[in-house]
Amino acid sequence: MTTPTETQPAPHVDHRRFLRHHDHLAPTFGNDKFALRAEAFARFFGTPTFLGAQTLIVVLWVCLNVFGVAHFDLYPFILLNLAFSLQSAYAAPLILLAQTRQAARDKAQSDADAQHREALAVANSERQAQAAQNSAQLLELLEQNTRLTEMTKSLTERIENLTSEMHQHFVLKNQPKA
Repeated sequence: MTTPTETQPAPHVDHRRFLRHHDHLAPTFGNDKFALRAEAFARFFGTPTFLGAQTLIVVLWVCLNVFGVAHFDLYPFILLNLAFSLQSAYAAPLILLAQTRQAARDKAQSDADAQHREALAVANSERQAQAAQNSAQLLELLEQNTRLTEMTKSLTERIENLTSEMHQHFVLKNQPKA
C-alpha cells in the first residue's frame, strides 16, 4: 500500500496508438534499403547543393568543350543533352514516388489526427456526462440531507414537547398537597 506522499509511476502511454491502425499500409517502395535510398535521392534533387553541383558540372562541361581542353562533346552538346534526358527520366519517377510515399504518410497522419480528435471528443462527452451525473447525485443527496434535517428538527421538537409534558406530569404529581 502506498502512502499519500509516495508517487506511483505514470502508466505507459502509447503515443503512436492512433497511427498503429495504418501500420499495415505498405509504402510505394517498401521499407527496404532501395526504398529508403530512392526516397533520399528524390529529396536530394530539390536541394541547393544539387543545383549548385549540377550548375558547376554543366559549366565545366561546356568550358572544357568550347575552349578545346577536351573534345568529348562538341557544340551543340548532344551528350550533355542526353545526360539531362537520362537524369530527368530517372528523377521524375523518383520524385513522383517520393511524393506518393509522403502523401500516404500525410493521409495516415491526418486519419490518426481525426481519430485522436474523435477520441478526445468522446472522452470529453463522457466526462461531461459523468459531471452531470455527479451533480444530479449531489443534488439528490442535498435534498435527502434537507429532509433528514427537517425530520430531525421535527423529532427534536416532539421530544422537547414530550419531555416538557412528562416534566409537568411528574412535577405536578409529586408536589405535596396543601
